[in-house]
Amino acid sequence: MLNEISRKRADLPSLLFGDGTPHKAAVTALIVGTLLTAINHGDALLAGRFPPLLKVLLTYCVPYCVTTWGAVTGKIAQAERQFREQDNTAQLNRHTS
Repeated sequence: MLNEISRKRADLPSLLFGDGTPHKAAVTALIVGTLLTAINHGDALLAGRFPPLLKVLLTYCVPYCVTTWGAVTGKIAQAERQFREQDNTAQLNRHTS
């Protein structure tokens, strides 16, 4: 089996900010947030009223957080799969040697 040091997970900042995650999350938030703002507050906007700022900010924040969470959990799952594959390969090599 691989030693436990090689199994160490990436630190949280690299999971959150690596591999272009913030950029992808920002693009998603811009598109989805704009669509949701139009759906949820379109009548007020068309009437010339601006909806409460906090609600609009949360409308953009939620898709950003969901995209980031999905990316982080995906990276963790991928790393765990790779570790299992390495363990399986190492075990097969020991049994065939």
